[in-house]
Amino acid sequence: MSAALPTVPVLHSEWIKIRSLRGTFGALIAILVATAGIQALAAAAVGQAEAGSMGEDPLLGAFYGINFGQIAAFTFGTSALSAEFHNGALRTTLTAVPNRTRFYLSKIALIGGLAFLMGQVTGVLTFVLGQALMGEYALSLGDPGTLRAVFGSGVYLMLMALFAAGLTAVLRSAAVVLSVLIPFVVMVPFIVGQAAGGVAEFLPDQAGQLVMHLESTGRLGPWSGLGVLALWAAAALAGGWLAVRRRDA
Repeated sequence: MSAALPTVPVLHSEWIKIRSLRGTFGALIAILVATAGIQALAAAAVGQAEAGSMGEDPLLGAFYGINFGQIAAFTFGTSALSAEFHNGALRTTLTAVPNRTRFYLSKIALIGGLAFLMGQVTGVLTFVLGQALMGEYALSLGDPGTLRAVFGSGVYLMLMALFAAGLTAVLRSAAVVLSVLIPFVVMVPFIVGQAAGGVAEFLPDQAGQLVMHLESTGRLGPWSGLGVLALWAAAALAGGWLAVRRRDA
């Protein structure tokens, strides 16, 4: 197994790929811009109107922008992988790194690492910028659950990027993955939640966002909810690994 672990040269080559792909690198930056920017706009528009103007859960409301930032995280994860499946890029990559497991783990490690770092910066700035515009209704970093939500929001964005990356390795198309994932997180929780009485709690976005709730009222808590999202991501990544190992380049 150690022969398949990522190495510094392989990680460096993957970093060069991501940095040179404007769409992929732009999607990484968009995680911060979309999340913090929309949060600041929402807080400026309605944040000081009255108590509860950002929702019944003030802590979750402090991360309203993440509903848009997760789309950027999906885009980052899909575009970073899908570039390998165009114009024979994967054959070129495997010529340089014949061990497919090493290539895949290196790619996923870099996507996860970059998404985690961007997610943490995004979590802090989203909270600070949004609350700066909330006036008397603002939360502080010392309030219950706040630090957990700030850190957890960054982990949430990372896991969403990895979830998308794993699915892209299976389906080999960013367009297909995004056309499935975006409706999946926007529409399915409401449809399934009403039809199946609480099954939506275990869907990836619903479970993962519990880490940003002030209190959990269902079967999952903040960290167990994030753990459910991690299982979704792990399943997608495992499927992606099998696809990369077994399919022709």
